[in-house]
Amino acid sequence: MTSEPPDPAVLEALDRRVAPIERLADDADAIAEACLAVARAFRAGGRLLVFGTGTAATDAQHVSVEFMHPVIVGKRALPAFSLAADSATVSGLAQTLGPDAVFAHQLRVLGRAQDIAVGVCGDGDSPAVVQGLAAARAAGMTTVALIGGDGGRIAEHGLADHRFVVRSDDHRVVKEGHVTLYHLLWELTHAYLEQPHALDSGARAGAPTTEAAGGIGELYPFLYSGTASLEALTAEVAASARAKIAEIVALRRAVGQAEAGSLAACASALAQGFSQGATLLAFGNGGSSSDAQDIVHTFLDPGPGPGSGAGTGASTGAGTSTTALPALCLTNDTAVVTALSNDVSFDVVFARQLQAVGRPGDLAVAVSTSGGSANVLAALAAARKSGMTTVGFAGYGGGKMAEPGLVDHLFAVPSSSVHRIQEVQTTLYHVLWEQVQRELPPHQRRSRAPHTAA
Repeated sequence: MTSEPPDPAVLEALDRRVAPIERLADDADAIAEACLAVARAFRAGGRLLVFGTGTAATDAQHVSVEFMHPVIVGKRALPAFSLAADSATVSGLAQTLGPDAVFAHQLRVLGRAQDIAVGVCGDGDSPAVVQGLAAARAAGMTTVALIGGDGGRIAEHGLADHRFVVRSDDHRVVKEGHVTLYHLLWELTHAYLEQPHALDSGARAGAPTTEAAGGIGELYPFLYSGTASLEALTAEVAASARAKIAEIVALRRAVGQAEAGSLAACASALAQGFSQGATLLAFGNGGSSSDAQDIVHTFLDPGPGPGSGAGTGASTGAGTSTTALPALCLTNDTAVVTALSNDVSFDVVFARQLQAVGRPGDLAVAVSTSGGSANVLAALAAARKSGMTTVGFAGYGGGKMAEPGLVDHLFAVPSSSVHRIQEVQTTLYHVLWEQVQRELPPHQRRSRAPHTAA
C-alpha cells in the first residue's frame, strides 16, 4: 500500500459498486439451491459447459479453470469446458451459422442430459447466450444464468433453471458481481460434494459426516459438525454465502480506500503512455490469465462508460463515451504459449513475447494471486529492462512482486484467499480503466474512434 492521498473520483467509482454486490446476499438461498443442483449433476456424471461473449467469454474461461484446476489442494478436478475458448470453432460457426448460433450448436452436438450449462451475459439479452440456454434446456441439462441489468430476456422468460442478476447497467460492475457468484458456485458445489449423502433427497438429520480434506472443512466447518440433513446443510450454505458476500464487500471497501491515491497516480501514468503511442500488454496464469484477457478487452473494446446514475448502484443513463486503447494479451495465442513452453521453458512464455513485441514506453500489466509466479516475474524484469512501465496486481501482500525495482505501480490485496484476491483485483483494474479514460488528453480522444452509447 502507498500513502498517496485519496482521489474523490476513485472513491466515487468504488462506492458505486457496493450496492449491486451487497444485493447478491438476497439470493443466498437460491445460490445454495443452484449449487446443490450442480453438485447432483456432477455426481451423475455431468460436465459443466460454460459460455458467454465479450467480457463474459473471459468469465467462461475463468469458470472452467476453477472447476478443472481447483485452488484448494486435494479437491477433485471436475470436468468443465469453455465453449468460448476455441476461436476456430467460434469464428467458423459465426461465419456458417451466424454469431447467434455459436453456443447452441456446440451444446446440441456436445451436450448430454446430465450436463450443466452456465450462460454468462452482462444484460440478459445476448442472442448467443439466449439460444445456448434454450438448446441446453431442450436437451434436459441443468441450466444456470449469470446476468445483469434487469435480467433481460433470460430473466423475463425464465430461460434458465437458476438465474442470478447483478442489478447494474455498467457491465464492468456486473462482471465484478459475476466473479463473486461463480466463486461461490465453485466453493459451495464442492461443499455439497464432500457430503454425498446430502445429495440424496432422503438425507436425514444426524447422518454421519466425513472429515473434509484439503481446506473445505476450514471454509465450511458447519458441514462437518455431525448434523447433515439436506435442509440444515442448505440453510447453512446459504448463511455462508451471505457471510462471504459481506466479506468481499468489506475487503473491496478497505483496499479501495487504501489504494485510491495509487489508482489515480497509475491512471495518470497509463494515460500519458497511451498519449505517446504505448500499447498495453497484459499477462497472467490460470484465472489470472482470464483476468488479463478481461483487462485487454476493457481497454480495447470498452463499450460505454458509467451512466448518469453513478452512485446509486445502477446506471440510469446510456453511459458516457469512451476511447478504445491499444492492448494485447500474451496468454491468448496457444500456439505461441505451448511452443515456448515445450521448446524453451514455461518460465519464459511472457518474457519472450514482451522482448519481441514490446517497445520502450509500453505498459506491461501483470496479474497474479500469489505475486510469485516465475513466468510473471521474469516478464516484469524483461519489461523493466526494455524501458516499459510496469503495473502489478497481486495478493498475499504482493509476494515477490513487492521487491524493490520490479513494479512501478503495485496493487497488493491483503488476503490469502485466491477468490477474494481475484474479486478485489477485478474491481481495481476496472476502476483503473475508468480513471485512465478521465485522464486521457483531448487529442488522444480525438485520435481514436470513441465508443458511444447506442
